[in-house]
Amino acid sequence: ERRRETADTWTLELEPVGGPPLAPLPGQFTMLYAFGIGEVPISVSGRNGDRLVQTVRAVGAVTEAICAAEPGTVLGVRGPFGNAWPLELAEGGELLIVAGGIGLAPLHGALEHALMHRDRYRGLTLLYGARTPADLIYQVELGELREHAGLQLEVTVDAADPAWRGHVGVVPKLIERASFDPTDAIALVVGPEIMMRFTIEALVERGVALD
Repeated sequence: ERRRETADTWTLELEPVGGPPLAPLPGQFTMLYAFGIGEVPISVSGRNGDRLVQTVRAVGAVTEAICAAEPGTVLGVRGPFGNAWPLELAEGGELLIVAGGIGLAPLHGALEHALMHRDRYRGLTLLYGARTPADLIYQVELGELREHAGLQLEVTVDAADPAWRGHVGVVPKLIERASFDPTDAIALVVGPEIMMRFTIEALVERGVALD
């Protein structure tokens, strides 16, 4: 399956061909190969049964070919590689997932895991932002998650259009208004470098400890 997220970003669901499905942990990545063009590392965004879910931004020849792959196209997949998110450290306490733009893709598997095992966490918060409403990924899912009783969800954009009814401002500003216990919180943060820097500063100001 292939679905468009933004003007240059697509989510692919990949089925294994002639072999067992991959079982990546939240936070790991694979090497995706477009035959005859090349290979790139792409974060795993989650799983749908035996399908591997990966969200890809078209920024070069390889990723453009991967994003253009129609259902039925064969892509090469190696992995999974890399370390997993330390979700076990947040069990019994608060888990914050803070993402900017396509940074929600590498955190999506952690969100899926936390929602599936919601009873392991005292609190679960997703703070997400992008430059404009059109740059938000997983918009259908975000709409559904607003009704999830076990999740505190706040979404913001840097610049709104006339139809936008949510928060306007940068992602770190969401930390000021979010409800969580900073003395017992683990935060997972992915986004542009400047967003992550100011997010960490905002978390420290709220009392979240740095390891």
